[in-house]
Amino acid sequence: MNSALANKIFITLGFLFAYRVLAYIPVPGVDTTIIAEFFNTNSNNMLGMANMFSGNAIERLSIISLGIMPYITASIIMELLAATFPVLGQMKKERDGMQKYMQIIRYATIVITLIQAVGVSMGLQSMKGSAGQSAIMIDPYMFTAISAISMLAGTMLLMWIGERITQSGIGNGISLIIFAGIVSAIPSAISNTVTLVNSGQMNFLVLIGIVAIIFATIFAIIYVELGERRVPISYSRKTIMQNQHKRVMNYIPIKVNLSGVIPPIFASAVLMFPLTMLQSSTNEIARKVADVLAPGGFTFNVVTFVLIVFFAFFYASIVFNAKDISDNLKRQGGFVPGVRPGEHTKNFINEVASRLTGSGALYLALISTLPFVIINGMGATFYFGGTAVLIIVQVALDTMRKIEAQIYMGKYETLGSVGL
Repeated sequence: MNSALANKIFITLGFLFAYRVLAYIPVPGVDTTIIAEFFNTNSNNMLGMANMFSGNAIERLSIISLGIMPYITASIIMELLAATFPVLGQMKKERDGMQKYMQIIRYATIVITLIQAVGVSMGLQSMKGSAGQSAIMIDPYMFTAISAISMLAGTMLLMWIGERITQSGIGNGISLIIFAGIVSAIPSAISNTVTLVNSGQMNFLVLIGIVAIIFATIFAIIYVELGERRVPISYSRKTIMQNQHKRVMNYIPIKVNLSGVIPPIFASAVLMFPLTMLQSSTNEIARKVADVLAPGGFTFNVVTFVLIVFFAFFYASIVFNAKDISDNLKRQGGFVPGVRPGEHTKNFINEVASRLTGSGALYLALISTLPFVIINGMGATFYFGGTAVLIIVQVALDTMRKIEAQIYMGKYETLGSVGL
């Protein structure tokens, strides 16, 4: 391992350590024992999932309780707007425009964070402990102002840490923050499960079944995420002669899962907000609707399944542009054997991508719902969903690829310095 790569890894680990320290700094004026008591009874539902993504920062009401999700939400909104409005799309492609584009995302993150922080602060004012004591220990208006400022500062710090990791460390900083938050919850989940087995509350065979399902989910995700359809390409003799000393790719790789982990995140966000509003309502009809849509129930899983399939097709249509691929291929003197260049090539690539998106959408929907239903039915006291495993596997694979690329770059520099 060369020194440059080692420095990048140490920088990344240092920033991730700072992120974990921030998760233990609570918002002033709140009784954290009441918050922890509430989350202990909601560890295997949507609140448990949100707490897991934040690295257990929500159950401590840390200053980073909102996590990096406001930044991701702002980025997703801008991606959708860039796909809708050509002006924003052109801005994103230009170097100077990209700086303005990122600045808009940062300002949007501030607005989203403040709205969510005020909403969380107002919701906490009605939270009571088992003895009837309030979770807020200071004046409600003062607490709302302090918590909003604290959570805004925490989210801005996370955004800065993520950008610094991307620039100076190894891997994508935002993805690594989410990865670290999920992984940090694993030791406590293992400890709680072992305690249940030792106390006789969980059968050892059930534990073996849970572990088997977890490993099967991981292997299934790795298998599909590494899968791709390779569309063969042929090049004209002139192109081959011009690039005889360069490697010309003779296929177009199209991933089975084109949309990545975005559809499950979108589906979770769409369901989480109305559920939170309905559960906090005193209206009887709203409470009944909340009960029907309760996480883990049949209706909830069916709605989640449908939303993931919808968002998979929607997001894949945004990120995959067959026209650009066809135009670039034509400019480079390449063509798909048996398919005429131009419009016919675009239609052919679109058809291939559509079939893969259908398979990928079904895979995402099953991975995001089936493991949670099975493991929750087996009596697990922690949230386990395919979305979390999907994020862990994708980030791990991406980071490994970047480390491998850095190692190869170091080898090439060494060979260049000795004249080989």
